[in-house]
Amino acid sequence: MNFYFAPMEGLTGYIYRNAHNAFFNKIDKYFSPFIVANQSKGFRTRELNDLLPENNQGLVLIPQLLTNNAKDFIHTSNKIKQLGYNEINLNLGCPSGTVVSKNKGSGFLAKTEELDLFFEEVFSEATTKISVKTRIGKDEPEEFYHLIEIFNKYPIEELIIHPRTQKDFYKNKPNLRIFEDALSLSKNPVCYNGNIFSVEDYKEFSTDFNSVETLMLGRGLLTNPGLISDIENNIKLEKRLLKEFHDKIYEDYKGILFGDRNVLFKMKELWFYMIPMFSDNVKYAKRIRKSERLNDYDEAVSNLFREQDILENSNIKRPYDQ
Repeated sequence: MNFYFAPMEGLTGYIYRNAHNAFFNKIDKYFSPFIVANQSKGFRTRELNDLLPENNQGLVLIPQLLTNNAKDFIHTSNKIKQLGYNEINLNLGCPSGTVVSKNKGSGFLAKTEELDLFFEEVFSEATTKISVKTRIGKDEPEEFYHLIEIFNKYPIEELIIHPRTQKDFYKNKPNLRIFEDALSLSKNPVCYNGNIFSVEDYKEFSTDFNSVETLMLGRGLLTNPGLISDIENNIKLEKRLLKEFHDKIYEDYKGILFGDRNVLFKMKELWFYMIPMFSDNVKYAKRIRKSERLNDYDEAVSNLFREQDILENSNIKRPYDQ
């Protein structure tokens, strides 16, 4: 099985990717949080830092673009190619209201004529491979059957399917009936994305879809960064290793961000996902969330690691999956 790490805006930038790759080294491809394609001459500093090859050594990174404008995609993809990348991913999956209202991300899926014309222009001038991360529709799952006809017209490197609609956001279960149809209908290679949070989830999915060779994980890996080691080798995440992983991210953020507030913002985002890994975590989550200085944060995190244990995956309650 090949494993990909899904892009998560604000979370899986190069600081996180480098730490994850250094401590776990099980990901075949990382995908960058999306860059909004445009006609500017250069990238913003944050975007450039996230893409620079020297900031992504030893791992495979696929830059992701968000746009519904073919000329913007072509222009920005050419700039990315100059950095040495030979594959670019198009985001047709983001369910955020601010993105969808601009007919981008999964909002673009409702504009099928425009999407077809977009692909026609983009692929006619493509200088890199193009993969697509998509949902199965904007409002209704059945929209996928028209979408797959469009996808099949073009040489998409890989079709990464999250089988929910935009309207689902992250609620409801992935629509595996539609995904099963996608496997038989797609002329392009297919990757599955959605709700693999544990070894049990992986085994259940693999039993039902034993022809699938590539999985993309997002929230499951943010919660348990060692999940793939558990899947492949039955190696449970050790608290010591998680602490070292946390400390690497923390120190690296302190090296590039100014002020306690900016560092804490980044770390609190990560703890929203990681805190369910720990037993009796409620009071520690509150202390981390309320930390306003690094000293307060250090004490809260130290107490958590010293006083609590990591739970079995099946016992983890995930607040973000409600």
